[in-house]
Amino acid sequence: MKRLPFRIGTTSYIVPDEILPNVRFLADQVDDVELVLFEIDDGPNNLPDADTIHELQNVARQYSLTYTVHLPLDLRLAEDGEVQHLSMRKARKVIDCTRDLNPRAYILHLDGKEIVQSSDPKALQTWNEQAVKALKIVSTWVKDARLLAVENLEKYPLNFWDEVIHRTQVSRCIDIGHLWWDGHDPIPYLERHLGRANVLHIHGVSDRDHRSLSQVPLDELYRVIRFVWQSGFQGVMTVEVFGQEDFETSMRAIEHVLIRLDEEKVWEKK
Repeated sequence: MKRLPFRIGTTSYIVPDEILPNVRFLADQVDDVELVLFEIDDGPNNLPDADTIHELQNVARQYSLTYTVHLPLDLRLAEDGEVQHLSMRKARKVIDCTRDLNPRAYILHLDGKEIVQSSDPKALQTWNEQAVKALKIVSTWVKDARLLAVENLEKYPLNFWDEVIHRTQVSRCIDIGHLWWDGHDPIPYLERHLGRANVLHIHGVSDRDHRSLSQVPLDELYRVIRFVWQSGFQGVMTVEVFGQEDFETSMRAIEHVLIRLDEEKVWEKK
């Protein structure tokens, strides 16, 4: 998508195979691959070993590809406020494992499920303090806090993460699909927060989210991509789908948007 000033990416779960075959399949079709990693205690994991990391580096050099990394669990501290929560341990393991890929961002969720519906200001403030502490700890592991990108999640108030992000140096991952899923117009949210974002997620919604962008009316997809382009955003827009058909139809939908931008000579009007 060289006609766009930002990078177009997708996930490492497009073909039914391991990470490396997925990256090889995608290398000449996208600019970035989001590595979606997991590790089940005493069970399977897809964390890349040293040889896989080396091959991922080779593919990246050959195709000018970059990576973003999605941390595996919603991040939080332990009940006593210390770092030894499972989500923190797994986050550090993934960060250490992928460091040599020089990811453009580490995408993370903040675990607020127990507090999101609370009307107790003291409980919410305690959550904010612990979330800030967690992000500051993880920031030391990645060396640059701006590499951490906090994602907005469905069924949360739009301002839920604002205080935490304001009090740290982390970035945002704006998930446009989650905004659509909750019935929000993405443009006002993008207007407020795009300047702090280094990654965008985009996907269609129908019976659930993370569907093909062909599920999004073309006028709406055009409106959003046109706004992002005109904003000067230069990060990564990840088409966050998990299958070859959804990926291919999503890319065709984006191509239709680009054709329309060409026809309307939007590029020349900036």
